[in-house]
Amino acid sequence: MSSLAERVQPAAGGAVWRRGAGGVLETAVVHRPKYDDWSLPKGKLDQGEHPLQAAVREVGEETGLQVAVGRRSVQTRYVHRHGPKRVDYWTMQHVAGDFVVNDEVDELRWLPVPAATELVTHPHDAAVLADLARTDVPRSPTLLLVRHASAGERSDFDGPDSGRPLDGRGRSQAARLASVLTAFAPTEVLAAPPVRCVQTVTPLAAALGVPLGQVPELGEDGFGDDPQAGIDLVESWLEPRPQPGVTVVCSQGGAIPSVLMALGVRYPGTAGALWPPSAKGSVWVLGGRPGALLSDYYRDFPADPDAPA
Repeated sequence: MSSLAERVQPAAGGAVWRRGAGGVLETAVVHRPKYDDWSLPKGKLDQGEHPLQAAVREVGEETGLQVAVGRRSVQTRYVHRHGPKRVDYWTMQHVAGDFVVNDEVDELRWLPVPAATELVTHPHDAAVLADLARTDVPRSPTLLLVRHASAGERSDFDGPDSGRPLDGRGRSQAARLASVLTAFAPTEVLAAPPVRCVQTVTPLAAALGVPLGQVPELGEDGFGDDPQAGIDLVESWLEPRPQPGVTVVCSQGGAIPSVLMALGVRYPGTAGALWPPSAKGSVWVLGGRPGALLSDYYRDFPADPDAPA
């Protein structure tokens, strides 16, 4: 068994960006007086956190900025004075707030990416900034495609399948989704007609204070009757937006993989003929267009196994 000093210490952070004068891509770089270094905002995971949650929390604590989470960025690994460290990063668009001096950070600079790359103290931060500068896929998604949470077995439910509700595990998954997906700054929440789809995203809509709409075109019945209508809707949600924000759609396993295949999504590590996964309670984070598509799969959002117990 590894000693405590050898255990990987998990952390998470963000490559926070905005458009400066003339539309120049700028990113936030922070100075930490404790280490006298320039780095990207990040920090250690708390008990029970998924790295995405920790990244948003730490960026807020170190900068005072409010952000909308974008695509999953690179993971860096290095050894520091307390042993090996792993840091997961996300791109994050600045949406509100101004820097506030705090116990960890005494200065924040908004810089064009090349200047930020020159300023950062650690080489691994330069790798994160290189990913931020990519233009082959969007930095921000516009659609979260959610598979409904666990709802038991169809054979065990006495009634029409459309009325089958979430089970205990499914209700826990729905609560977890509500606690995490707000970080993507949703502006609209929609569900296919089955009760289990509606129940999966009802906590999220309540947390956001937005009405929950219906999208029958992406239920299994509606999609089966007219697949192109569902695909057309999805493509409309993938269009670039002038302001940060995503549409959240809860659908079913009989529709989601077909939609993804139509968009050209192929899951890494599988043969091209295999359909993309769509586990119950999972989320596909999407943005852009076929050929330049952001497509990121979250099987779920469990607590990081390396986080404090």
